[in-house]
Amino acid sequence: MTNHSRPKLIVAPPFIGQRSRRGLISSFVHAYNGLMHTVIHQRNMKIHLTAAAMVSLVGSGMPLGLAEKVTLIFCVLLVFFAEILNSALEQLVDLATEELHPNAGLAKDAAAAGVLVLSIGTMVIFTAIIFHNFESILTVGSGIFRQAILGVPLTVLMLILVYGGRRPVWVDALIFTSTLVLWVAITINTYSTVFSAMTLGLIFICASASWRRRQQTMA
Repeated sequence: MTNHSRPKLIVAPPFIGQRSRRGLISSFVHAYNGLMHTVIHQRNMKIHLTAAAMVSLVGSGMPLGLAEKVTLIFCVLLVFFAEILNSALEQLVDLATEELHPNAGLAKDAAAAGVLVLSIGTMVIFTAIIFHNFESILTVGSGIFRQAILGVPLTVLMLILVYGGRRPVWVDALIFTSTLVLWVAITINTYSTVFSAMTLGLIFICASASWRRRQQTMA
């Protein structure tokens, strides 16, 4: 006799926090929980974090106009928004569908396609800005080289933080401190305090995700 048992759906762990809270502060707490949930459980969000770190490091290492800065920052935020929305849609589809349904898969694929289109568009815009400012980049070649020397290990350390793992607390603390030291070294000669601030924000997001994952593991 053929077995018609329903396949089990594998979903990410639930959010941490009480949903009974009210008020402005609690709204920020719930939004923070959603961000951490996406960073921890969505592989593509980790990729977007890495790409955002590279964009912010390049932006802080070369002179850009206001319009170009705003365009790059808006593209990064738009990709983040799309990935978070995609994660929310996946959770909603898994909640509403008890079995694997073709329409559920199409809904997830369409949401993922939206993120992919935005990511490709961001890469095209970033490439166009680089080529448009290529002469300026040549004049500040030493600055770009410095950003690469300091930015590559900084990005690697951020990845180590966000991917977590079973490590002693002091190891994560050492990694986080190292990222801050590298960030300070980069910021001393930055061309854009806005991009430097964005890099610092990404560092704290990675560190918060590492801490949240540790809390979930210990729970």
